[in-house]
Amino acid sequence: QVQLVESGGGLVQAGGSLRLSCASSGRTFSTYAMGWFRQAPGKEPDGVSVISGVDGSRYYADSVKGRFTIFRDGAKDTVDLQMSSVKPEDTAVYYCAALSPRFTVAVWGLVPDKYEYWGQGTQVTVSS
Repeated sequence: QVQLVESGGGLVQAGGSLRLSCASSGRTFSTYAMGWFRQAPGKEPDGVSVISGVDGSRYYADSVKGRFTIFRDGAKDTVDLQMSSVKPEDTAVYYCAALSPRFTVAVWGLVPDKYEYWGQGTQVTVSS
């Protein structure tokens, strides 16, 4: 069974940092572009960041540029999201996902419905 499992969520104060991690099982995603998304209550999922499986290119939503960094460990087949200077508006359930190889990461990397595999999500709550 193919799974993506997120970890590292929790409660953090505004201005603080948190690191999320996504691990895979059942298959390797080393050649897939891997993305992080978030969904706040009552809202649609938003793309946060994505990293290419080909050349390591990284893309970020404007709302997190300069604050979040996406990392990839090929040996462990994990993808992490380092969140810094967090804000209350970063509160959401965060999901990692694997982009379908049919889609170009530079064009579709932050579009949720182009993703093929999804984790179960991890809650991030930022207190003010």
